[in-house]
Amino acid sequence: MNFTVESDIGLKRKINEDRAAFFERPDHFKLAILADGMGGHNAGDVASEMVITEMHALFKQENAENFATKQLKLEWLRNAVSHINQKIYHYSLTHENCQGMGTTMIAVLLDRNDCTISHVGDSRVYHITNETVKLVTRDHSYVNILLENGEISEEEAQNHPQRNFILKALGTEISIEPDFYEITLSNEAFLLICSDGLSNKLSTEEIGKIITTQVSVQEKGKKLVQLANERGGEDNISLILMTTVQEV
Repeated sequence: MNFTVESDIGLKRKINEDRAAFFERPDHFKLAILADGMGGHNAGDVASEMVITEMHALFKQENAENFATKQLKLEWLRNAVSHINQKIYHYSLTHENCQGMGTTMIAVLLDRNDCTISHVGDSRVYHITNETVKLVTRDHSYVNILLENGEISEEEAQNHPQRNFILKALGTEISIEPDFYEITLSNEAFLLICSDGLSNKLSTEEIGKIITTQVSVQEKGKKLVQLANERGGEDNISLILMTTVQEV
């Protein structure tokens, strides 16, 4: 599994509230995590950092037997997200400068080429091959509800004044129910996890075009960030790009 991690402050923000990380255990299990601290809330960077730190600790100490089946992986992710959500929520209640903080979250548990995905918020996962680019996750956002109900068009969604209003985030309520997805990567596939600082600036077609170019995974990641900044860079830009393609 080749991978790259990028997290860029962008051109307008004073701090980076995004966090992204890729962890590998001595066995074959791996974990990719991306969190986008909620803009407009206090201490979004604290919330996103807590996601990475807490999830890594749980992943590192877990017995491999609890990743043995699809159901066990789903249960582990559900329990981990619930634990971290409550930890962020209680932290925000007991630290005045962190009241109201929250974060999106994508966690991908990798068992060789099998990916079990947990998702909260409007950060995204794309599955890319030479033939197709598929958005795997469904944004937990007000604009996405309007889009799914046919009340606005794709073009209107891109420029909607409330496009950053999300309906579900980690740490803002005592309990949370993430969405789950399962994907098996083929031998010529890529999985892209990104914050909305990237997905708001590049179309699905543009993402696919960059990722399928004949350059290294690291160069692909840097090109995606560069293009998002060239388009304005108003938000933090973070991504994790993974692939089963073997680079020469």
